[in-house]
Amino acid sequence: MTTTHRQPVIEVTGLRKAYGKHAVLDGVDLHVGRGEIYALLGPNGAGKTTTVNILSTLVRPDAGSARIGGVDVLARPAQAKRMFALTGQYASVDEFQTGTENLAMMATLNHVPRAERRGRVRHLLEAFDLMDAANKRVGGYSGGMRRRLDLAISLVATPPVLFLDEPTTGLDPRSRAQLWSLVDELANAGTTILLTTQYLDEAERLADRVGVIDGGVIVATGTPDELKSQVSGDHIVFTFETRDDAQRAAASAGGKAGVEVVDDDTAVRMPTVDAVADIRGFLAHTASAGIQVTDIAIVGPTLDDVFLTLTGRPATTGADGDTKQNDSTQKEKAA
Repeated sequence: MTTTHRQPVIEVTGLRKAYGKHAVLDGVDLHVGRGEIYALLGPNGAGKTTTVNILSTLVRPDAGSARIGGVDVLARPAQAKRMFALTGQYASVDEFQTGTENLAMMATLNHVPRAERRGRVRHLLEAFDLMDAANKRVGGYSGGMRRRLDLAISLVATPPVLFLDEPTTGLDPRSRAQLWSLVDELANAGTTILLTTQYLDEAERLADRVGVIDGGVIVATGTPDELKSQVSGDHIVFTFETRDDAQRAAASAGGKAGVEVVDDDTAVRMPTVDAVADIRGFLAHTASAGIQVTDIAIVGPTLDDVFLTLTGRPATTGADGDTKQNDSTQKEKAA
């Protein structure tokens, strides 16, 4: 297990939480250093949101401890709340107010000095690319704009720690990329970020370290490269012009183990030990079926391979046993 050499800001030891006979967390340990992006990766029901809810004082654990900036979250929740902001899965903004009005209201509620409010609001609107829509009602914002405004609202009080619970759920690829860039900028400015996600590309793109969580237990921790080094074997990715071509090509592989259609259903991914022989064989099958391959690449293991190796199933599956709370309730309790 890899540990961070940065000064720890988030410290979690032995967290346990059960609802009736169902154990959601079964001894979670994690440490996040100052300015680090730590991704908690796992499927629905793995315990990601419950961990964040405990850290943000919304849920009390049955056992274990949690500290933020040295403050005991369980013993001194009021003091701990001053250390963090929380952005949940769904944007909790007032649709009848403008972007400026939403931010100004939160600045007032967070006791930002009156003399600083206007400047703080303008800075956040500029930083999150919302100036053009600043005086428009939020009800007319796109999903990506709402998420950016929600994140801006979380930063009104300039917290040193930010919890992002599935922050890109429901966003289009362009909005996801914009949000990723903003998260990078926040970490570079010194904000410590705990991110939960079930998106493998998101964890690999953003995180300094990844904690793989399954069944309420963190089963592995490390940088994305460290985790992938635990899995042996390369894959060949064949790309096609259409989804139909990819499906037909996969079927032409004759039931070879591990062959799957990926990348928005326009590519076929195949495990390999002898890449040259496998490429030749696959191309012979596709040629006989009249299917044209547009690109071929040999790639190393992915985080999906890591999760499959560690848990026996892909990261995108799982029972939805994890606790979920309405995001507006989360914000109200965490404010």
